[in-house]
Amino acid sequence: MGKSLLDQSKNSPIAVISIENEIMESRKIIEMLLSAEKEKSIKAIILRIDSPGGAVAPTQEIYEEVKRIDQKVKPVYASFGTVAASGGYYIGAACRKIWANAGTLTGSIGVIMQMADLSEIFKWAKFKQETIKAGRFKDIGNPSRPMTDEERMFLTELLAGTHKQFISDISSVRKDRLKKDINELAQGQIFHGSEAKEVGLVDEVGSLWQAGRAIHKELKIKEEFSLRFLKPQKTKFSLSEFMQETEDTISFIKSKLETKSAPAYLFQL
Repeated sequence: MGKSLLDQSKNSPIAVISIENEIMESRKIIEMLLSAEKEKSIKAIILRIDSPGGAVAPTQEIYEEVKRIDQKVKPVYASFGTVAASGGYYIGAACRKIWANAGTLTGSIGVIMQMADLSEIFKWAKFKQETIKAGRFKDIGNPSRPMTDEERMFLTELLAGTHKQFISDISSVRKDRLKKDINELAQGQIFHGSEAKEVGLVDEVGSLWQAGRAIHKELKIKEEFSLRFLKPQKTKFSLSEFMQETEDTISFIKSKLETKSAPAYLFQL
């Protein structure tokens, strides 16, 4: 980490870190956050979020780092692009202030898990699967059979617990700015940016550059306005590291093909 992560074509004290697509891991984003935190010439960070959400744990890890840096080190702001929903919004909420475009799809505060019951197709294909398990919930999501009422209740309670965490974290950082009860806003609905401002989910309607200029003025930065876009560090692998990465990838894919329980990545914000 360090200066190698920074785009040296810009010397702006306002750094931009992009969070795009599904959030399935946290390491690269957190590495860039830590790099911007340590770089003394950077006075503020903007998270440019364009994500529909993703896995729960990495989203929460990024949220916690953003909140820590903003509260203890230097200000972190959010600029929403095309979409900042679910986990994308979760991370943005940790920032000091949120800008969204008027048409940004925003919100979707909820949790979802999806799986398929293929038992009738298996029956038609005369495919019979035998499952040996220890623990009655071990094969939840097995596509060869319908889900039991007990299993459905178990998963419903599991998702409800995560939804409660989501709501609690949003409330802890935006409770004074929300114009409606958080439980009313956290039913998975999507708002466009202007609506999101009306209900207090975002603070301002404007683009990344409008946000940057406002921050530049707010912090009374003397340098001419510009944005410094941070990039993930390019890692050079040795042959042994490459072989290990390949082996790990193959093992991961194999485990997902072999497992009969619900894959963790289907449990998403």
